[in-house]
Amino acid sequence: MAGVAGKEKQLQNVAFPATPIIGPPRFMSRTNFGKLFPVACPHQAHQGLDWNLSLPATAGGSQSKRAGRPCSEMANVALLSASSPSTSSAASLLPRRHPSRSSACFPRVASKLSVVAAMGDDPIKEWILTEGKATKITGTSSIGGGCINAAQRYETDAGSFFVKTNRRIGPAMFEGEALGLKAMYDTKSIRVPLPYKVGSLPTGGSFIIMEFIQFGRSRGDQSALGRKLAEMHKAAKSDKGYGFHVENTIGSTPQINTWTADWIEFYSKHRLGYQLELISQRFGDSAIYEKGQRLIKNMHPLFDGAVIEPCLLHGDLWSGNISSDTNGDPVILDPACYYGHNEAEFGMSWCAGFGGAFYNSYFEVMPKQPGFEKRRDLYLLYHYLNHYNLFGSGYRTSAMSIIDDYLRMLKA
Repeated sequence: MAGVAGKEKQLQNVAFPATPIIGPPRFMSRTNFGKLFPVACPHQAHQGLDWNLSLPATAGGSQSKRAGRPCSEMANVALLSASSPSTSSAASLLPRRHPSRSSACFPRVASKLSVVAAMGDDPIKEWILTEGKATKITGTSSIGGGCINAAQRYETDAGSFFVKTNRRIGPAMFEGEALGLKAMYDTKSIRVPLPYKVGSLPTGGSFIIMEFIQFGRSRGDQSALGRKLAEMHKAAKSDKGYGFHVENTIGSTPQINTWTADWIEFYSKHRLGYQLELISQRFGDSAIYEKGQRLIKNMHPLFDGAVIEPCLLHGDLWSGNISSDTNGDPVILDPACYYGHNEAEFGMSWCAGFGGAFYNSYFEVMPKQPGFEKRRDLYLLYHYLNHYNLFGSGYRTSAMSIIDDYLRMLKA
């Protein structure tokens, strides 16, 4: 993982808006539940537990014939741990609001001091009542919940805020999420919740405050989703190569994002290779490790003729991270962002339910590259290997099937 100081520098260098974007009551995403702890499955559980409770649970997209178990039957395991920097080092995502001249009068000072004294040990309320530009919190309510992250909606006279807290894990995970959300937000393409503040809790743990988005009653239009996602990929390119500003997580697995000039090298080492190493260490599975390494060494022909650019990817785009707002516009959330080949965005398609309308609209904006069909399962493989690491050997068959098919195709 990147050092804490590096993460803070990244957050401090991002120009966030001076005022939160407040509109009609809006609901934010699931509570990062699947990144660290589940109940049923990272690809189903959040819809009933961590999303807008008025949004009916839906099926997790089409079920792959390779899936070791259907999405609705998976169980997650918490693997991530992170250090927690001091509260004073927590990065604020908005400039501090300076008091007005009128606050110098005695009655208002007394009122202000009493509020600060009451909330001194609560950095969440402190931010909402200062940088958040609220003068009072009118209510809080639990949103779903979870065994690791808690989620709450804060109602204020300045609008609603969505807050996630984790009492055991430091802010590194939330910092990665905030940077990813802000990077996607800045493309002005597809709607994502705007992060406002990441910090440490005084008693240990961390929190993130972000925009509250009220979801509509469906996942939205597939055609619009495909078009907006392609617009994001087209708008955000990196001049540093492939990777991201910080390491983050895919589920609860660390995701290594070291900047790399060559995509095949990046995907080989930091995606497939890293997952294979974890499988070897955790399960002693030398067979899949050795075959996977053979595939890595021989997969270059799969990219012949393709023009590859480092596009900003959501990174974990399954059905639980896709919704729509009350206007019907698509919303994506809870990312595992990095800059990569745009086709890698479809790696979770087996749990996303993308249909023909989605792909048709997507490829109108981002034309399909030669060899797309041949590479499709290669990008599924990363997520199947990760599911093997997270959920156990039920996904081994799925991953091994893909590897064997490629070894036969490539005669390797």
